[in-house]
Amino acid sequence: MKKQKNIAILGSTGSIGTQALKIISDYPDKFQAEVLVANNNVDLLIKQAIEFQPNIVVIANEEHYEKLKNAINHLPIKVFAGAKSIEQVVQMDCVDIVLTAMVGFAGLLPTIKAIEANKTIALSNKETLVVAGHIINKLLENSKSQIIPVDSEHSAIFQCLIGENHKNVDKLILTASGGPFRGKDIDFLKKVKPKQALKHPNWNMGSKVTIDSASLMNKGLELIEAHWLFGIDAKNIEVVIHPQSVIHSLVEFVDGSLKAQLGVPNMRIPIQYALDFPNRSVSNKHRFSFKDFENLTFEQPDLKTFRNLQIAIDCLNAGGTSPCVMNAANEVAVDLFLQEKISFVEISDLIEEGLATIEFINNPSLKDCVEIDNITRKKTFELYKKIK
Repeated sequence: MKKQKNIAILGSTGSIGTQALKIISDYPDKFQAEVLVANNNVDLLIKQAIEFQPNIVVIANEEHYEKLKNAINHLPIKVFAGAKSIEQVVQMDCVDIVLTAMVGFAGLLPTIKAIEANKTIALSNKETLVVAGHIINKLLENSKSQIIPVDSEHSAIFQCLIGENHKNVDKLILTASGGPFRGKDIDFLKKVKPKQALKHPNWNMGSKVTIDSASLMNKGLELIEAHWLFGIDAKNIEVVIHPQSVIHSLVEFVDGSLKAQLGVPNMRIPIQYALDFPNRSVSNKHRFSFKDFENLTFEQPDLKTFRNLQIAIDCLNAGGTSPCVMNAANEVAVDLFLQEKISFVEISDLIEEGLATIEFINNPSLKDCVEIDNITRKKTFELYKKIK
């Protein structure tokens, strides 16, 4: 009987990836880091390779290949580079679970290849379903692959639905902390700097996800992801602001009853759940106590001030390539904001401009999604140069 699950971590140097490696370290009898993949952070990847001794390491940026190979050439580790290598390693027989923790559109093609190879996927790359949910679900119909969500909100819904008849689901309720600017107005948002936006009140995440959380785009992406993950219509998915981040999401059933999953705001729990599913590993870390939270509060999101959430809702309703354009424009705009080249509110401006000017395709193929993503990135940068 197989004792360990061999894990391929796509994005091992990011927030989710580093936490996953801590879990692997804590449960060596359950998990083995089989494949480690990073984009640019070659120095940390080298340290991880030396510590965890995976079978394979891949650096997406081929410029770092020689440095990576030379640093670990004394170890029996296979070294590869480039996007194609990532797509190939997820299909290898030695891999049981693919943890897709890459940020952005880059996670789409490796996820597709993993589905084609019937791998279990611990999905942390929400953009995969945002951009191509209809394609992913079609592939899953003809595969033995299973997606287990890692995002705390989708993990919560997934756990609430265990043992339930999905026909009895009336509504999904995604919770959001509100980010660091909850309650602020447009005039305030026009003046914020990246340093302020990167100070999330509850969660420790990568820079791109943290900015998305501050703008509520992250919740918009999660809303679209929830639609594809659980097959629920957009009109039956709701977002509620819950500043304490204790209730991670809820499911409302046709009889009016609600099920919620609670826990401290720490990504270790949903990552561990996804890797160990359908089992639960014993852990005494990060336990919730009601005495630490005297009040749990809820409020409606401000869709006028935080336009990105409304944009995402509109894109889900529009369908086609709208979510793909929104995602690509947002990735470019967030990067420009982090470089202090645009203001916080101009992130939304660039996304809206992209949606207004880029061709809409109603039922896009994978090729269409890739082309629209490239076109949108170029167009968004052109729009940025015009406004500046």
